[in-house]
Amino acid sequence: MNACMLTKRAAVLALAAALAACGDKPGAPAGPAAKGDKSAAKTAAPFDPSAVRLTNDLAALVKLGPLPLMEVAETLRIAGRLEVNGYKTARIGAPVTGRISDIRAVLGQEVKQGEVLAEINSQETISAQLAFLKAHSAEQLNARAVERAQLLLSADVIGAAELQRRQGELVVARAEKRAAADQLRVLGLSGRAVEQLETTGKLVAAAPISSTQSGTVIERKIAVGQVVQPSDSLFVVSDLRSVWAIAEVPEQDADAVSRGQRVEIVVPALNDEKRVGKIVYVADVVNPETRTVRVGVDLENPGKTLKPAMLIGMLIERKVANRTVVPAAAVVRENDADHLFLQFAPGAVRLVKAKLGPEKNGLRPVLEPLPTHQAVVLEGAFHLNNERQKRALEKS
Repeated sequence: MNACMLTKRAAVLALAAALAACGDKPGAPAGPAAKGDKSAAKTAAPFDPSAVRLTNDLAALVKLGPLPLMEVAETLRIAGRLEVNGYKTARIGAPVTGRISDIRAVLGQEVKQGEVLAEINSQETISAQLAFLKAHSAEQLNARAVERAQLLLSADVIGAAELQRRQGELVVARAEKRAAADQLRVLGLSGRAVEQLETTGKLVAAAPISSTQSGTVIERKIAVGQVVQPSDSLFVVSDLRSVWAIAEVPEQDADAVSRGQRVEIVVPALNDEKRVGKIVYVADVVNPETRTVRVGVDLENPGKTLKPAMLIGMLIERKVANRTVVPAAAVVRENDADHLFLQFAPGAVRLVKAKLGPEKNGLRPVLEPLPTHQAVVLEGAFHLNNERQKRALEKS
């Protein structure tokens, strides 16, 4: 019995020795070593997508240095819109109350001053023509009466007083005829139409509604058969070769604008095209609701690419101040924000956000201070950004 137990104990000890030998093999993982590997992984530096290491090739393309300090005119950017030139726009109405019988002008049509846009039938026009014909007839009668009086005076049949009386009646008749002709012109009849009426005595059934200036028909508010009055605006004609840029300038910046001042206008709809114009209007009062001052800029528009109601940005130079500036080529535009490369360690730069003003003469003012101890990439930002994006793609 004792011999059997001794044999079993010897077998257990042999098995334990074999297991211990397996644990000491070089390829087997050990507890403390595994823990050490995890700690080393945690302390490894993470990937920084904004940082770029300057290799020899990149360093040859890059120029670093401090930002220069220069006198810069502060530029205000005020949102606005385009409108028709108020000095070259006419609202055309009916000369009399009547019914529209014909329309000749369409939207977008180029018209000249005096061109007929529509025709209107009116009893007032008929009455005015009849009054003119009566005045014309009275003038002719009085003219013949003066001729007879001159013959009778030469024959010593009547006295000089009678001749003078008839001459006075002729003067009054001619004045009444001129007044009647002027009334016809006010009602829309041309001088030629009045002459034809005087010669033929034929009444004109419809009076014309004529354009008072040359330009483009931008509004038409009538239809055939419509009854209109002189107070109604039927057509709007504007010379679109000149338009206005209108902006509401905050009252605290109103001292920066004055009549005759030249400003820049940016048109986003035309790929941020810039135009230069002159301020022709500055409101004399502040809008109490918006606390702004209305400003108008006259813009030449020979190609008519500027359309009324387009949105614009008005760039107004306010005052000169000392600011640090950065070359426009050093700016990286990303995610609708401006960025610059700053050196954070020897041979390494990092892309950081920067608040910059509008570009002028190839320079952009720095509106918020940057770290003074870090050099800025003045040249080669394009190459650095390409390298940064390339590394980011490789890591993704």
